[in-house]
Amino acid sequence: MFDQVVFAGGGNRCWWQAGFWQIAAAELAIKPQVITGISAGAATACMLYTREPLWVMEYYREALRGNVRNVYWGNLLRRKPILPHYGIYRQALLDIFSERFADLADRRKTPEIRIGVSHVPRWLGARSAVAAGLIAYNIEKHWRKTLHPTLGRALGFRSEFMKAGDCATPEQLADLILQSSCTPPFTPVLRRDGRPVLDGGMVDNVPVGALDTTPGDVLVMVTRLYPRPQRFVLHHAGQRRVYVQPSRKVPISSWDYTRPGQMQHAYDLGIEDGKRFVEALPHLLRQE
Repeated sequence: MFDQVVFAGGGNRCWWQAGFWQIAAAELAIKPQVITGISAGAATACMLYTREPLWVMEYYREALRGNVRNVYWGNLLRRKPILPHYGIYRQALLDIFSERFADLADRRKTPEIRIGVSHVPRWLGARSAVAAGLIAYNIEKHWRKTLHPTLGRALGFRSEFMKAGDCATPEQLADLILQSSCTPPFTPVLRRDGRPVLDGGMVDNVPVGALDTTPGDVLVMVTRLYPRPQRFVLHHAGQRRVYVQPSRKVPISSWDYTRPGQMQHAYDLGIEDGKRFVEALPHLLRQE
């Protein structure tokens, strides 16, 4: 079941998705044709088809071993990046995907993975768009807690989705994922085809809009807590979309690069929730 799957964004919280997927995909024989993803959700989807999550977790333990802060104010005087995230993240993407990059274009092994970015409104400059987008994003996240936000679109932000398998090199894939994750000040303002882009979540952090319109079952994995049941179903144009969120707050911050051990806790929570999901799914679907 589940012809299509959605990986919402969430930075380090997406380790919960990795653990959940390890159980749910195996137990339910999930073999989607299409995956849509935003930011670290897109990176997680690509990872699950190229590397073992525990290998990647160990990579991050080593890569972050010497990183003791998320902000290095002393670098102001050295003309070096104050925040280490962009450099660490880009190198990690290259190290993780380079060896098995070809697998992402092989449709016998990997579904079509669509990665979303947000184009800024033409009437705003790059800096103004960043400010407006981040304000709208945080209003939706912290106050409205909207499952599928509307403020970004109202301001003029527009989504575009590219296929991971269309990237010609690991560097192109890394750049695409970083563009999808673009969240100043953790990253610089990035450009695609000469135009500034921001995190795909500025339009919708749960990118159901990039799904094919084909009727069928869709699995939607979100990473933050919404004022809804942990598992619920929404119907849309012949699709039965099964949403699942963590059973409790994922125990890691999105951009915390100082405690890689917390990745394991997020992953373990996903494992637990995946087991409960497999058990609860028949009852959930019978209620429909």
